[in-house]
Amino acid sequence: MPAAENPTVAMVEAAYRHHKLDWRYINCEVQPALLGSAVRGAKAMGWAGFNCSIPHKVAVIDHLDGLGESAGIMEAVNTVVRRGDKYIGENTDGKGFVQALREAIDPNGKSVVLFGAGGAARAVSVELALAGARHILVVNRSNERGRVLADLLNERTPVSAVQVVWDSTFSVPKDADMVINATSIGLYPDIDGRLDLDVASLSPDMVVADAIPNPPRTRLIRDAEARGCRALDGLGMLVNQGVIGIKYWTGVDVDASVMRRTLEDIFFS
Repeated sequence: MPAAENPTVAMVEAAYRHHKLDWRYINCEVQPALLGSAVRGAKAMGWAGFNCSIPHKVAVIDHLDGLGESAGIMEAVNTVVRRGDKYIGENTDGKGFVQALREAIDPNGKSVVLFGAGGAARAVSVELALAGARHILVVNRSNERGRVLADLLNERTPVSAVQVVWDSTFSVPKDADMVINATSIGLYPDIDGRLDLDVASLSPDMVVADAIPNPPRTRLIRDAEARGCRALDGLGMLVNQGVIGIKYWTGVDVDASVMRRTLEDIFFS
């Protein structure tokens, strides 16, 4: 079912209340033509920072004073942080995913199968590379987009990346440590969407993660659990994005469980 309220706003506000932080997290709609004015307004009002989503993740860069390491590599920003008198662009999409992933597996030295080559895939793969992943197999229907992502990873990070055109049912290589869905397949309202994946190729020693938060229990998650895999839903990524963003803005390490419970109340009630 769709969330009745903005889940990111709800979980961040819940963390502020829990830690008695006199802060607010508000949702603002900004038209693309007014993005520059919005950023200048945030600076003028002394905001500690803000998040931005599609379609602003790339365009916002022209209005900032600098970029963090991973944001610079992937050339996309979802979090802006005031540091001194400068506004710096960061990207917590991949950072949140990797932080959630560490609950099950250390990416260092691991082999990854990644479905997708869009913005989420780019964020996740760059952070996995910076976390020490050994090899990333980019599985994508578009040959061009898959090649662009693989080339970016090979040229700008230490990882070895290879692309595969996803034009038939995909079988996961036996040596894969992690299988990650960074596509929109299974995202609400297409809740019955299923990756064109040979489920029998999943083995219990693999960690399977889905970046989709709504619904949390996608078909991939259920298929992976049925095969005995350790499965991680997209709520972990969403929660940890929030944890990292709040740390950037306030300096406080907030209780992730408070934010997780808030999301579960939204998605499972």
